[in-house]
Amino acid sequence: MYVGLAWHFWNTRWRRRRSLAQAPEPSTRQGLEAWERSALLVPLALHGWVLYQGVFAHELHFGFAPALSVMMWLGVAIYWIESFFYNLEGMQPLVLPLAAVAVPLPAIFPGLASSVAHAQAFEFKLHLGLAMVAYSLFVIALLHATLMAVAERQLHGKGSLLISNLPPLLTLEKLLFRVIGAAFVFLTLTLATGIVFSETLFGRPLRADHKTVFAVLSWLTFGLLLAGRALYGWRGRTAVRWTLTGFLMLLLAYVGSRFVLEVVLQRG
Repeated sequence: MYVGLAWHFWNTRWRRRRSLAQAPEPSTRQGLEAWERSALLVPLALHGWVLYQGVFAHELHFGFAPALSVMMWLGVAIYWIESFFYNLEGMQPLVLPLAAVAVPLPAIFPGLASSVAHAQAFEFKLHLGLAMVAYSLFVIALLHATLMAVAERQLHGKGSLLISNLPPLLTLEKLLFRVIGAAFVFLTLTLATGIVFSETLFGRPLRADHKTVFAVLSWLTFGLLLAGRALYGWRGRTAVRWTLTGFLMLLLAYVGSRFVLEVVLQRG
């Protein structure tokens, strides 16, 4: 269903104009139609149910694949809510295929069951929830940055792929920094609750492992990006590059490390 909707949005939002004579008239569409918004809820609800049954219903199974699946489920949900308030035309063909790929991953790579004490700790649940929201918001930020790059190329007449009704570049830029600002708050709370959880579980506030290092580096990267925006007006390609760098570091912090352990090294 995600794939089918992605194909629909590709055909209706992303168009390849063969010639100026065949170029369609600009559409007045400013967002999702009612049936499209309703149709998105069906795979979103099914995806959520599958995640609950496979990851959360019994023992908590978590690893890189469940994390990616939860991240993309939240990403689609955040997009769906965000679309009520902003014109996000062009993002659908980006987020929906990623969600489609993420759906079957937990069945292929189910991860490991956490210990009862570990999984039931309030600090762990809070830390996990905040982390997933932060990851998902940064996914949306990355997609905003991708649209910004496409819009900039389209503005300068580069490339043959044109997106109809793409929001103005300045609007995309404003939305990008709003999303990054919200994601940075959740990432800060994630690190704070991680410190509390580490203190409770291991008796020390921080563990000097690769996950912590990459998470802190990502936090510093996005913090510097927001500071650069406020102080020096960073925008355009600079914002896109910093967003990509920060997201890659965040991805390496948990998903990347778990992928190496579970798939490459085949360890828990």
